[in-house]
Amino acid sequence: MDLQDQLKNLFPDHVQTESDRVPSEASKIWMQDDPIICKYEKRKGKPITILEGYTGANEDFKALAKEIKTTLSVGGSFKDDKIIIQGDYRDKIMKILQDKGFKVKRVGG
Repeated sequence: MDLQDQLKNLFPDHVQTESDRVPSEASKIWMQDDPIICKYEKRKGKPITILEGYTGANEDFKALAKEIKTTLSVGGSFKDDKIIIQGDYRDKIMKILQDKGFKVKRVGG
């Protein structure tokens, strides 16, 4: 029995409204006012794309990293509050983040 069922047992007369509903998966990630920085670097001669500047919870940023990696079918990691994606995918990543509602700022090259 989950929490919602327990609450129904405690308050059987309560009518559920729109504000009481559980948010969808897309809206669970915290949106911020400041833009996420999307920059390009080369490390050991290989191109990488770095995303930084997210001020929400680390779990949200990790979930965002996983979604970007699976959408683009590329490798990458999450280290030191940065998402590191293998390859130069700035345009595609910026499009994905803008579709989710984030503000994105392109830095470098």
